Amino acid sequence: MVDSSIKYRTKRLDEEDVYENDVQYNDKIIERLKLLEIQNRSFITEKIRLEKENEGLKKELERLNAPPLITGVVVEAIDSSKIIIKSSSGPKFVVSACSNVDLKDLTPGALVACNQRNLSIMEVLPSTKDPEVCGMEVLSKTGVTYFEIGGLRDQINKIKETVELPLKRPELFDKVGIEPPHGVLLHGPPGNGKTLIVKAVANETDSTFIRVVGSEFVRKYIGEGARMVREVFNLAREKAPSILFIDEIDAIGARRVDTGISGDREVARTMMQLLAELDGFDPRGQVKIIGATNRVDMLDPALLRPGRFDRLIEIPPPTREECLDIFKIHSRHMNIKNLDYSEIIGLIDGLSGAEIRSLCTEAGMTAIREERDYVTSEDFKCSVSRITSSEYQNNSLIGMYG
Repeated sequence: MVDSSIKYRTKRLDEEDVYENDVQYNDKIIERLKLLEIQNRSFITEKIRLEKENEGLKKELERLNAPPLITGVVVEAIDSSKIIIKSSSGPKFVVSACSNVDLKDLTPGALVACNQRNLSIMEVLPSTKDPEVCGMEVLSKTGVTYFEIGGLRDQINKIKETVELPLKRPELFDKVGIEPPHGVLLHGPPGNGKTLIVKAVANETDSTFIRVVGSEFVRKYIGEGARMVREVFNLAREKAPSILFIDEIDAIGARRVDTGISGDREVARTMMQLLAELDGFDPRGQVKIIGATNRVDMLDPALLRPGRFDRLIEIPPPTREECLDIFKIHSRHMNIKNLDYSEIIGLIDGLSGAEIRSLCTEAGMTAIREERDYVTSEDFKCSVSRITSSEYQNNSLIGMYG
């Protein structure tokens, strides 16, 4: 009995050891399986990433191995299977377009990319512009308001009627049944606020402000000035609502004379392109044209006829009261002590707006020179004498050599 009992216990212990070993072995297998599952998921993720990368590299290789396309210009689009283009080499062809090309985009003058073998239109390319033309767009707001303009209330109201109303409330003109003026020409002596008014208009209308100086259209080679005029007007149409401001327009709009100088003929060609662009504008559209000049007497009559610059707004020198308003605007942030406005108005009477601004700057510089943090009436008196004396010298030089 004792031996059988010992054998039973031994057998029981052996079975427990075997069971414990089996449990440990199973735990190891389970841990190994979990590790393999994690590795498998990692491999699957890596495989997906590599497949995407491989697909991208295949597309890149196909793109690099694709034959180059040639450019052409659409002459006329008859239908999707008959489009007349002018190739970059010169001759014209009747070609077809791919199914992914919208026929509406195939307007005359559109730049397209064509297959080398059959000249089929593969895609429509964006129009190219001169980098100088793109740089004419003022991206940021001008920050100038009508309250920063001294006087000129009547002129501001006129330009509001001509430029602001058609952009903000075009339905008023539809109800009355009239068309707003095509273009506005600001003229008057320099320094009286022509550019300032235009900046205020652009700020109030929340429109794209494109500023170009007339002399920028004057180019060395034949046809470049006319091309630049055309591209500037195309940019204004694309960025609508927009205001195109042509400053110093007399540089290309001077009265034409019969001379044999090639430079004068090229300027005349540029002006004729400007006239053609002005004629092609919708007066109720979202693009407004404003010109500015100091010499309206030099302009060609063709520019001033109705339908082009048919609203002429004179910007005269400021009156006595307007001079005081301009002075208050430019001196509102200055630290001034003991200032007698009745004395100041006698000093600034007859000055232009730009000269009054220069007067305030000179007075501040005088105070800094004398190590003061405030400006007095004496500083303004010294500044007036300095400005008027330099102006007198300039006028003397003009009279001597002009």
